[in-house]
Amino acid sequence: MNAIKELRKYLEKDSTSEPAIILAKLAAALAEERMFPLAELYKLGYEEFRLAMDLMSDWRLDRYYAARLQLLDFVQSDVLAHRSK
Repeated sequence: MNAIKELRKYLEKDSTSEPAIILAKLAAALAEERMFPLAELYKLGYEEFRLAMDLMSDWRLDRYYAARLQLLDFVQSDVLAHRSK
């Protein structure tokens, strides 16, 4: 299961604990591309810390794939479409 889905399930079970709030803030910071204090991660237990690391890894990978798809769309619709005319 990817970390984004795993985090959602984690937050559905418990959204009020300190680790849940830290993880939610991390997810919001990633989505909004804003700063997140790394010291907050050290307040997490091992499993939650692992989830945070997995979330950041998956988020980066998802951004890579999104950028790759945008490039492919641009290449096909703008660059190569003009060459065939």
